[in-house]
Amino acid sequence: MVHAFLLHTLSPRPGDAAGPCRLLYSRVFGSERPDVAPEPPGLQELERERLGQKERMLVVARQVDTMCKLQQQVSGRPAADIVLQLPDEPMSLQDAPAGLFRLPAGDPFGDRKTVLWLGVLSLGFVLVCDPHENLMLAESTLRLLARYLLDHLRLLGPGSDIVLKADKTEVILNKVLPHGQLLFLNDQFVQALERELSATLPK
Repeated sequence: MVHAFLLHTLSPRPGDAAGPCRLLYSRVFGSERPDVAPEPPGLQELERERLGQKERMLVVARQVDTMCKLQQQVSGRPAADIVLQLPDEPMSLQDAPAGLFRLPAGDPFGDRKTVLWLGVLSLGFVLVCDPHENLMLAESTLRLLARYLLDHLRLLGPGSDIVLKADKTEVILNKVLPHGQLLFLNDQFVQALERELSATLPK
């Protein structure tokens, strides 16, 4: 199962004025604390949990940001390549930097997790998965999610604000990753999904 999806900015090289990576959107599927007390939590507890969840997502985003920069350096491509404006021709997500790493229990989640990431220009797309998850399927799902979010929300266009498009992001997530479950993505399913999203979320 997928534990969380997050979308964040990728920071430029250290010392540049644009600053560190920022978390733009995150969604956690299921509960991080199965041993939570049965009585409803109070407002203060909910706020503490919300802040704790945001901090855990930021920890993951910063690690992805670092991994993406390292991969850019190893490949010989300048780190500035990841912050260019959207080109006139669509970028192939197959050429985008991508990778995975594992998080041990307690850092920052209670259980071990596997993190898959995809860097597209100035944005990082991330899935946090349970360690036994099908990684090939998770990678295909992440690339599909990134493509749909880029196409339907125009995230790399001028003046784009993901905060104002959270409802559309939720629609796409609910279709591609319902309740955090990975779906088998055969051609027929993907074509039907594209038609449904095109009707629901006209560009």
